[in-house]
Amino acid sequence: MVFETPGYLFLLLLVPLGVYFRHFWPQRGGKLPFAYRVWNARGFVPSFFARRAVFALATISFWSAVVALVVALGGPANVTRERVFLNRGIDMMIVLDESPSMAAQDFAPVNRFESARDTIRRFVEGRENDPIGLVSFGAEAALRVPPTTDYAKLGDALEGLRIMELGDGTAIGMGLALGALHLRSSDAPEKVMILLTDGENNAGEVPPETAARVATEIGIRIYTIGIGSETEAPIEFTDPETGQVYRGTFEGGFDEAILREIAALSGGAYFYAGTSGTLESVFEAIDSIEATEKRVRIEVNTEPRHRLLIIFAVGALLLDFFIRKLLLREVL
Repeated sequence: MVFETPGYLFLLLLVPLGVYFRHFWPQRGGKLPFAYRVWNARGFVPSFFARRAVFALATISFWSAVVALVVALGGPANVTRERVFLNRGIDMMIVLDESPSMAAQDFAPVNRFESARDTIRRFVEGRENDPIGLVSFGAEAALRVPPTTDYAKLGDALEGLRIMELGDGTAIGMGLALGALHLRSSDAPEKVMILLTDGENNAGEVPPETAARVATEIGIRIYTIGIGSETEAPIEFTDPETGQVYRGTFEGGFDEAILREIAALSGGAYFYAGTSGTLESVFEAIDSIEATEKRVRIEVNTEPRHRLLIIFAVGALLLDFFIRKLLLREVL
C-alpha cells in the first residue's frame, strides 16, 4: 500500500482541532432549552442514554467521513511488482522410478523414494521460468504433470506418488518414451529429461535404448541417475491396492551400463548417487549445467483504492445527516 499524493495526509493533523472547536470549545455556542409542554400535544421525552448514544453515533460518523475523505485525497493504492521473463526457459521432464525396490531404506533417515522426492522438490523450487513436468513408472508409466511453471501443482503431484502404484516392475523405456512424447511438441531452445532409477529394465514394450534414440532425434538431452547402495538394506512398503505391508531385506542394483548408454546417446551425463547427500550434489550439478541467461522486465502495476473510501465517507455523512435531521430534529 502506497500513497500517491501523501502531502494531503497532513490535513489529518487538523482533525483534532476540528473536534475541539466543534465539541469542546467553551465559546462554540450554547443550548436553547425548549420545553415540550408548550405544545398542546403529547410530548416525547427520550431517555438520557438513548439521546447521548444517538448523538455520539452521528458525531463519529461525521468525523469518520472527514478522515476517510482526507485519506482518499492522499491517493491510496496497491502497488504490485511482477517479474516478466523475456526469453523462454528450458523444458524439463523428470522421470521417476516408483517400483517397490525404491522403498529400500539405505538413504537414512528415509528410503530411496522419499529422498528422491525431497531432492526433486528442492531442485524445482530453485528453478525459474523453466516448465517442468513429471512422469513416474513402475511396470507401467504415467504422466503426472505436463511441463508447467506452476511449481506448486508439480509439488502436489510429486507428493501424491505412491510406491508400486503402477505395478511391480521397472519399465525404464516406457518412462523415457512417455517423457519424450510430451516434450516432442515443445518449441523451447533446450529440452531435458532427468531419469532416476534403482533397478534394471524388466517391463514395458519399449527398450530403454530405443526410447533414448527417439528422444535424441527430437533434441532431448537425458541425464540418468542410478540411486541406491550396493549393500543389503531393509525394505518396507504397502501395496496400494490391497493395503498389505511388505517387509524384508533388499539387495540388488541398477543396470549402470544402460544408464551410461542412454546418457551418451542423448548428449547428457550419467551420475551415481549412493547416498542422499550424493543425490543432492547430483541435482546441484545438473542445475549448474542447465543454467541459462534470463532476461527479466519488472512490471509495476498500481491499483487505486480511493473509491471505497469515498463511498464510505458519503455513507457516513448521510448517516450523520439522517440522525441529526430526522431523529434529533436539529434545525441548523
